[in-house]
Amino acid sequence: MNAPSTVRDGAGVIVDYLIREKVPYVFGLCGHGNIGFIDALHARAGDIKTVSVHHESVAGFMADVYYRVSGQPTATFTSCGPGSANLPISLANSFFDSVPFYAVTGNIPTSQFNRGAFQETYRHYQADFPSTVRAYCKRVFQPTTAAQLPVAVRQAWKTMVTGRPGPVVLDVPFDLFNEPIREETPRPEDWNANISCRCGADPESVAKAADMLMKAQRPVILVGQGIRYGGATKELRALAEKLRIPVAMSASGIGAIDSTHPLALGLVARNGPYQANHAARQADVLLALGVRFDDRTSSSWIPGYSFTIPPTKLIHVDIDPDEIARNYPVALGLMADVRTFLRQLLAEIDARIGRGQMPAERGAWLDAIAGYRKEWEAFIAPGFKVDTTPIAPQRAVQEIDRVLPEDTILVSDIGVHHNWLIQFCKPKRPDSLIGSMGFGPMGFGVAGALGAKLAAPARPCVAVVGDGAFLMHASVLATAYEYNIPVVYVVWNNYAYGSIRGLQRGYLGGRELATDFKHPGTDKPYNPDFAAMARAAGVAGVSVGRAKDLADAVRDGIASGKPCVIDANIDGDLNPSGAGIWELPGMGRSKPGIGKQYVPDGK
Repeated sequence: MNAPSTVRDGAGVIVDYLIREKVPYVFGLCGHGNIGFIDALHARAGDIKTVSVHHESVAGFMADVYYRVSGQPTATFTSCGPGSANLPISLANSFFDSVPFYAVTGNIPTSQFNRGAFQETYRHYQADFPSTVRAYCKRVFQPTTAAQLPVAVRQAWKTMVTGRPGPVVLDVPFDLFNEPIREETPRPEDWNANISCRCGADPESVAKAADMLMKAQRPVILVGQGIRYGGATKELRALAEKLRIPVAMSASGIGAIDSTHPLALGLVARNGPYQANHAARQADVLLALGVRFDDRTSSSWIPGYSFTIPPTKLIHVDIDPDEIARNYPVALGLMADVRTFLRQLLAEIDARIGRGQMPAERGAWLDAIAGYRKEWEAFIAPGFKVDTTPIAPQRAVQEIDRVLPEDTILVSDIGVHHNWLIQFCKPKRPDSLIGSMGFGPMGFGVAGALGAKLAAPARPCVAVVGDGAFLMHASVLATAYEYNIPVVYVVWNNYAYGSIRGLQRGYLGGRELATDFKHPGTDKPYNPDFAAMARAAGVAGVSVGRAKDLADAVRDGIASGKPCVIDANIDGDLNPSGAGIWELPGMGRSKPGIGKQYVPDGK
């Protein structure tokens, strides 16, 4: 039973509940609309830590990546009006990547609803911040009396972490933070602690999946973030090794199996390696685990580049039934937690092997894949021999990757560098390479790296970020210095919004506008001196222009145990090439760098 009622204010109830849910940090920015909440944080400063940032999106990105590393949701606080209006980008990023965080947003006092008070959103509905973010989170809760707060705080948490996880918003009018409440703070152990979302598949479907996989001649497993967030990497490896099935990864699944494992194929995507794309598009059975089948993973759903479904028989397993058969027909669709399903499947297969039923021979299939892998390695080899200034992108990735300790958290922002990283980095752990794979906002990695380091203080944290993205959230330098968060930033300085400039060159006949960064007097490439910017904020800064110097700078930055910025001069005229394609409707398709469209026999 709950303890006897005591009188406290609304903000105290919210903070108390977050503490009971073991939230370690609250990230946010002050405003007049949330000073009551901040005061409650001050009163409990010994139980929950507050990190003040300089842009609200930074708070959301920090909360996002904190969860991706630790598995523990955190919270954010923002004020009314523009304060909370700066948050939707990071909310949307978490929503589309299925990452939970608890956003406490301030609003105007209830007595001022629909009167156009300072910073009220009121032209369509009173105090209407909820409509602003409804499309970008799992649910918005807006209590209008303090008595509603205890129910709202616990229901918001349950919504956030059950089923397909995602961010929630608790929008709190100003007066509720200070209004007395007699109800006791809800106890998580009574409401949320005993809810299991580890649903399994029905036994008949598990048996059917086992039949299909054990009889397949050319099976492939494709993994997405469902494997990583579901904690199913051990089970994935066991299945792959037991049935000798090669494992390909979407961008969200990189690291779900050690990239150096003999059965690891690498990335299936427009810039994915030949062995991954060519194996996946030839598969007779494809087991997809927690995969969205977006346009980048699927080569814009054009058959014969990433997948050929059908005739490939697709087994699609996902916690969210809306993702099953969204883009491809399924031979078997299973709504299930991927870890629970894999344990069911392994038990079914073990029982069959115990009765003498053995899987189909995989030797010829794995030998063919080994040949595809050799073709890919020969295709990419010349790029790693280049030693120039500016640094060749593939050399930059190679030099960064080779000096990273195995437990490093590598956080990637959005930009052309991201495509190079997911193509050539070889993470060995599921949380070794973190990026935004759904919404793709620039600045994600710049800010998120701070959350990663706070989540795992003992692990090195390196963020590779574009010059354009870094300029969006350079305020992180002040936060890193103030809170002594030793993130190593590698600024991929190619003097452009490089990925978009590449599209202009590829689809628009070389017509370029608004993508280059140029000096107004000389028209030559221009950027601020990022190393000098860092030093001005109290952070170490160094500039490099050779591949070897980049490796040394990263190694030294990690060893320093302090935040630092490496301004790396990278060749901006090269774009990664792989075995897949991408289509921009109305403008055309790209061409694969290696291989060609696969056409099944009989077509």
